[in-house]
Order: sequence, then structure tokens, then C-alpha cells
Amino acid sequence: MAEHSNNYPPLTNLITVVGPQFCAPYPVDLTIVRKVLSIGEGNFSVADVNGNIIFKVKNTLFSLHDRRVLLDANSNPLLSIRKKILSAHSRWEVFRGDSSDSNDLLFSAKRSSLFQFKTQLNVFLAGNNTNEEVCDFKIKGSWLERSCKIYVGDSSNLIAQMHKKHTVQSVLFGKDNFTVTAYPNVDHAFIVSLIVILNAINESANDTHTAGVSATAAIG
Repeated sequence: MAEHSNNYPPLTNLITVVGPQFCAPYPVDLTIVRKVLSIGEGNFSVADVNGNIIFKVKNTLFSLHDRRVLLDANSNPLLSIRKKILSAHSRWEVFRGDSSDSNDLLFSAKRSSLFQFKTQLNVFLAGNNTNEEVCDFKIKGSWLERSCKIYVGDSSNLIAQMHKKHTVQSVLFGKDNFTVTAYPNVDHAFIVSLIVILNAINESANDTHTAGVSATAAIG
């Protein structure tokens, strides 16, 4: 069970990005299972407190865009998550369903600065925040420590947080488990999509580091 804060933000309205059906009047704990040794489709799934799979992530390999699709339990596409090509701040764009049409753009996320010791992402909703002077949501934390918090804009209103979860199964079966708690009245499908982006940025950074080490070894 995640360690809940006793002070939930005073949200008078639902925070809904994907859909109101993903909001609950109570905190929602989600266990995210990432199979460390798996590549491609099926290496990322999300379960409720009873162990029922409610979301899955499908990776699209060998495509021009680094792309992931968030699926529901019946494998219906909810969101298409794509990295924008030639983006200095690692901008990711999230579209409704399996679309890549600008009319279906829900939000985008990018690093708050180019060089960071700990990840900070600014999230901008499509349509009503085109100038991007102030972010709609902010993510702060460390993927390596499996610890991050999601806030409304630049405020101190916390709406979700991630915790590391150690289990015997995770050690024996090469699975990387952690828990995300979405606070009351917060769209937990939206929260999961932000975690998917964090994971993708981490994987991209690891690939870049590995490539750099290999190139150095080849030169040496």
C-alpha cells in the first residue's frame, strides 16, 4: 500500500484530461510493472490494488517517432504518446486514441531545462495553453529512485506521486514494480501517461549513455 499524504489538495473540480471515467472521489493506487528484460509490446502494465490489469503499454519499434500507445484492459487504444523529432527539451506529444492528428492532441510535456540532475517536466494542455508561458502541470523527481511528484502548475497542490515497491516477485522474475497514487478527483489515466513519458525519457537517456560508452570503447 502506498503511503498516502493526509492532506489532499482542495480540488473543487475534477482534473480530467483523458476522461472523467478515470476520476474517483478517493485516492487510487496503481501498481506499475515494468519487465526489465522485455522489449517491445507487453513490457509495461498497470494493475489496480486487486492485481487486475487496467492499462497496458505497447511500444512501436523501428518507427521514425519513438512512440507508445496506452491501451485499456481490452487492448483498446486510449492514448498515442510520441516523441517530437528534433526537440531539444525532449518534447512528447499525447494524442487521443491511436491518432497523430493535431486535432486530437491532448497535451504535451517537455523538460523544464536542457540540463537536469533530477527530471523536471512541464506539461501543457492543448488548445487553451498555446503560448506555454506557464505550465498546467509539473513533474518533479528521479526516475532512478522511482520517486516523483506531480503538481498543478507551479503550485504546491500535489495530485499524484510515485513510490518504489519491492516484492519477492520483482526480484525473482526481473520485474521493476512501483506504485503510483493518484489523488482524489484526478484522472489516473492521465497520470499513467505521464509515468510512461518519464519511463521513455529514462530509456532514451540510457540508450544515449550506452551508445557513448560503446563509441568510447571502440575508439580506445
